[in-house]
Amino acid sequence: MITAFVLIKTDASAIPETAEKISSIPGISEVYSVTGEWDLIAIARVAKHEDLADVIADKLSKVPAVVHTTTHIAFRAYSQHDLDAAFALGFEQ
Repeated sequence: MITAFVLIKTDASAIPETAEKISSIPGISEVYSVTGEWDLIAIARVAKHEDLADVIADKLSKVPAVVHTTTHIAFRAYSQHDLDAAFALGFEQ
């Protein structure tokens, strides 16, 4: 599974509608409205690296109110759930 974080600038008058359109794109698992320089952050989860082009370049970036995107591809996840599972290997609870 490939995970990418897409930082999105949108037309400020259409943030909720844009978020809903983006969240309906297959391969987008979550969309957040955020404070700061960016308006939205979308999380893309796809099977293959090549699928990112379909999801981000061909679909997400063409949503009408999307002005600019920057994409960060995750190398590794360090969530608490993942760390707990790693340290629990071989131990019975």
